[in-house]
Amino acid sequence: MSATNPTPQAPAPGTGAAVQPETAGQPGRIMSGEMAQQPAVLRRILDAGAPRIREIAERIAARNPRFVLLTARGTSDNAALYAKYLIEVLLGKPAGLTSMSTTTAYGARPDLTDVLVITVSQSGGSPDLVASTEAARAAGAITLAVTNNPDSPLAEVSEFHIDVLAGPEKALPATKTYTAELLALYLFVEGLRGGDGSAAKGLPELADQILARKDEVKALAGRYRFAERLVLTSRGYGYPTAKEAALKLMETSYIPALSFSGADLLHGPLAMVDNVSPVIAIVTDGKGGKALQPVLDRLRGRGADLVVIGNERQVEAASAGFVLPTEGVAEEVQPILEIIPLQMLAYEITIARGQDPDAPRALAKVTETR
Repeated sequence: MSATNPTPQAPAPGTGAAVQPETAGQPGRIMSGEMAQQPAVLRRILDAGAPRIREIAERIAARNPRFVLLTARGTSDNAALYAKYLIEVLLGKPAGLTSMSTTTAYGARPDLTDVLVITVSQSGGSPDLVASTEAARAAGAITLAVTNNPDSPLAEVSEFHIDVLAGPEKALPATKTYTAELLALYLFVEGLRGGDGSAAKGLPELADQILARKDEVKALAGRYRFAERLVLTSRGYGYPTAKEAALKLMETSYIPALSFSGADLLHGPLAMVDNVSPVIAIVTDGKGGKALQPVLDRLRGRGADLVVIGNERQVEAASAGFVLPTEGVAEEVQPILEIIPLQMLAYEITIARGQDPDAPRALAKVTETR
């Protein structure tokens, strides 16, 4: 999958957030502009969305759901996985990801009395998401839709709805809606346990700082212009980031990108890693990063080309990396920052390979699975 196209001229760096909307018609113009909107979207959620999210959380908490099921596809599925970690770690409630075909294809009707079913979707328009939510509500579940479209069919069939307030997203690769979903889900889980969500207050400013470091990401992208595959790994709260980054890389640059929990990587897939294998590790600053340390040691022992997205100490011990501004940031909200340089990396690799990240082949913004 190596590209032979000449590298297009890079857009001129801007001020503040270096990922700026480019001139009309330039490849990646829309994705670049939407990545740059993320700090503003995060501020909007914290300022305008948080009171409504807290109100919904309090109403659902009063009904004391037994456990939680999460339903989603694609990028939103990675946001749902993040919510699963939040629910199990912060609330101590069991949570699972649903298999929609059990309802939509096989007609299963489990008893969901007193179960909270959260359906996450940017568009809220996929028929299987709508059908499975309708079935869950009929089976006695408390249903909550988390979307970027309050007028969507999914919002209409759900008992509760949270608008992630990301604004229209036109690029096919989702960027600002993903971080918006993460923040909305974090605030919702915080609301369920009576928390104030204060750990998220500094995220918009930190996101601005990351976006201003475009040149660092562009330098990293040069390592992968001719890559034939990539492996991404993490543990704990960082694992959804690894999965989302792999998805972004595949749908924009078409590089096969495999994502593994660090624990799963040691259970077999490590065998495919050698001294020319590019590996990106997302090392969350906290318990997840500590759990990943034996995996990083094994990767270094195999001579892997290891790039780390994490704190300064972890990056210094790798082949290269991107230092995240996570000092003093709670581990559970770090994924909202972790994914941003990886979105930027997918964008830069795609531009370097002579492709347009705004319009990946064979994809549509609303995927109508059934």
